[in-house]
Amino acid sequence: MIDVVVVDDQALLRGSLRVLVDSAPDLRVVGEAGDGAEAVSVVTRTRPHVVLMDVRMPGMDGIAATREVAVSSPESRVLILTTFDLDEYVYAALRAGASGFLLKDTPPAELLSAIRVVAEGDGLLSPSVTRRLIAEFARLPEARPVRLDGITDREREVLALIARGLSNTEITQTLHLSVGTVKTHIGRLLHKLQARDRAQLVIAAYESGLVTAGGT
Repeated sequence: MIDVVVVDDQALLRGSLRVLVDSAPDLRVVGEAGDGAEAVSVVTRTRPHVVLMDVRMPGMDGIAATREVAVSSPESRVLILTTFDLDEYVYAALRAGASGFLLKDTPPAELLSAIRVVAEGDGLLSPSVTRRLIAEFARLPEARPVRLDGITDREREVLALIARGLSNTEITQTLHLSVGTVKTHIGRLLHKLQARDRAQLVIAAYESGLVTAGGT
């Protein structure tokens, strides 16, 4: 069973998300919160697998809450829900430790699938939206430089393709590698870059300069 905490300042939306999540046989809502501070408290107490986190909330916003959750409950994965596909807050949230993001108008079935993906430890990065968002905001002055010392040439290739939004299957086809080999390279990248998941690898790729808005 995958435990979920729903965080949104709109009670109606929280209620709708609870009903949706609880409708899935393998998911259950174990807590709700209406702002960031409450979210941190609820997550710390319940230790869910996934947190559905709104960005814009009164008081402590979703970015600050995500940063706190990454420290207080590192096993909990944060999935950002946002209204705008080019919201600058989303990139900041990914840097704070979020595992991905979805638009609030995402179809219900896709939202439930996204929760499962994030719970398994994979970053959720929509190629149609996330690549362009991260490419835009990775160039902000506050972006922290990341060094790729110790990363092999093949691992750099894999990292660049991850940052472009390719799935493992697409990477195997592009580099003519087996799925097992690709997974091994990704595992080594996670270890070497001290990244929690695929979303953090994308951040590292952009902040290191390996990938830019114009390509690799």
